[in-house]
Amino acid sequence: MPTPTPLVNPPLSIGPHPVRPPVVLAPMAGITNAPFRTLCREFSGGKGLFVSEMITTRALVERNEKTMQLIHFDASETPRSIQLYGVDPATVGKAVRMIAEEDLADHIDLNFGCPVPKVTRKGGGSALPYKRHLLRAILREAVSGAGDLPVTMKMRKGIDDDHITYLDAGRIAVEEGVTAIALHGRTAAQHYGGTADWDAIARLKEHVPEIPVLGNGDIWSADDALRMVRVTGCDGVVVGRGCLGRPWLFADLVAAFEGRTGEYARPTLREVADVMVRHATLLGEWIEQGGAARRATVEGGGGSRAGEARGVIDFRKHVAWYLKGFAVGSEMRKRLAITSSLAELRSGLDELDLDQPWPTGADGPRGRTSGNNRVVLPDGWLKDPYDCAGIGEDAELDTSGG
Repeated sequence: MPTPTPLVNPPLSIGPHPVRPPVVLAPMAGITNAPFRTLCREFSGGKGLFVSEMITTRALVERNEKTMQLIHFDASETPRSIQLYGVDPATVGKAVRMIAEEDLADHIDLNFGCPVPKVTRKGGGSALPYKRHLLRAILREAVSGAGDLPVTMKMRKGIDDDHITYLDAGRIAVEEGVTAIALHGRTAAQHYGGTADWDAIARLKEHVPEIPVLGNGDIWSADDALRMVRVTGCDGVVVGRGCLGRPWLFADLVAAFEGRTGEYARPTLREVADVMVRHATLLGEWIEQGGAARRATVEGGGGSRAGEARGVIDFRKHVAWYLKGFAVGSEMRKRLAITSSLAELRSGLDELDLDQPWPTGADGPRGRTSGNNRVVLPDGWLKDPYDCAGIGEDAELDTSGG
């Protein structure tokens, strides 16, 4: 039997770090914490790159307790990848130098793609690339402060169809020494609605051939990832909502890029249930280790029990994603989504028909799908794409995680 032929594409490296297959877990607020990264990494066999949820530069510099927990990496995570959000060049520079000098990570990604109002109203996330000089100043501070650490950026096409910025932003990134760019093929106004514009990813790749370009948007399966690379010529893919409730997608992605497209995971409901319980367990252990359970003990809580309960409660948002496509029933779905202990979660799952095979049509959109939203921006933000007066430390968010 002939050896499977992997997809022909130049190897992807982020600075000194090879990323093979060329697959990156997108930072997602409240999702890509250490427990979820652990699950995805286990399914991939340690292959790929797994990025933390968004860390705000102000909170990092101030050593906010929650933020310091969010930047904790398991010993098995390599390279350690942090995504930073900031709007003030000086604060971004301080945060990057802190990471480099204290050896807190091996790779820094900058967030210029978040479309949520609390971020864009400060001029951050997907609003920021419209201010070309401000973008340049932030990238310059980050690259200079990072030393030998590679700095990448993730962005969207622009604010809306009348304010497209990605080509200008890509050229500025190359000029300032950014190592790679990821493009989500939507505008901020689209949020997560409609269809991602893969043609924009192809245009960006043509526009900045000097550095790797990664594509993001509407990758719901490993075959979608292969198709994106073939259609756009991008150097790799960034997977976000497609892995919600599907951490084994990373096993499929490894198989796909290694030419083993017939070896995709198709877990039974029993196997999915086991992953659900493990995910909730890891969340509880992580919360306890981070000090939340210790504080609960001081307040009269029960140590590990408090950590377990918090972990299961945090897991609730994942339940519908894991169970999508299976015959579960609305009442049981609701019951599982309000569990408060591992025993309660396991007991509810055991009442299901766990022998159900992987359902047809279980892949597809998950998570947020809203679109055509008005982008909330600072007053007068669109008057001049170069004037960035008034942006400073006061515009920084003080909490991490989105």
